[in-house]
Amino acid sequence: MVADQTETCLSVAGLGAGYGPMQVLWDFSFEVAAGETVVVLGPNGAGKSTLLRTVLGLLPARTGSISLFGRSIERMRTSQRVRQGIAYMSEIGVFPELTVEDNLLMGGYGLPRRRVRQRIEELCALFPEVARTRRGPAWKLSGGQRKMVGVAKTLVAEPRLLVLDEPSAGLSPVYVSSVVEALGRVVQPGGPALLVAEQNMKFLSLARRIYVIEGGRRRFEGTAEELQADDALRLAYFGLQGT
Repeated sequence: MVADQTETCLSVAGLGAGYGPMQVLWDFSFEVAAGETVVVLGPNGAGKSTLLRTVLGLLPARTGSISLFGRSIERMRTSQRVRQGIAYMSEIGVFPELTVEDNLLMGGYGLPRRRVRQRIEELCALFPEVARTRRGPAWKLSGGQRKMVGVAKTLVAEPRLLVLDEPSAGLSPVYVSSVVEALGRVVQPGGPALLVAEQNMKFLSLARRIYVIEGGRRRFEGTAEELQADDALRLAYFGLQGT
């Protein structure tokens, strides 16, 4: 079934969050449509990871609401949100002590074994790099390979929303391009919505919509073209003279 991008997958309104007495996120609102890729762009310390942690339930929301396909989830535990169709890939991405195959099997934990095996075959066809390293230990993978295995692992369970926190972290520019290309293969009719927190501008090529976060507040919403055209914004937040 092809995802209807007029349907709202994730809706976040007036979100506030923090750690102890420190408020990090202030009145942050955004939406992700079904099948859409949204990039939350910002420098280190801007509040990107706090935003994702709150969406995932790893950090409680102090204010605001979070809905997934119209259902309120802000009071749900993380495990409940996962069962509602949210998958998360951290910066690490894989379990290094396991083989690539076992990592993929872990991604389908709790699902029927036959369906998990079928999904692994589908994903190995989608990600040739994963297929090539499938029988080997994950600790031998390069940083870029780990990220691609991590993406495949999260997709085994067929999530409705895939959340990625800084997939470019620790990667060389060549591997960043490889990860962007791999994620581009995920963005397809019937595929999951993607919510990507990043500071690397290369990920703009994936995005249908971009939010810029700075100081825990939303500073921009628009398309990649609109962001690229705003020289003052690019200079203020990223120090970029051009693409």
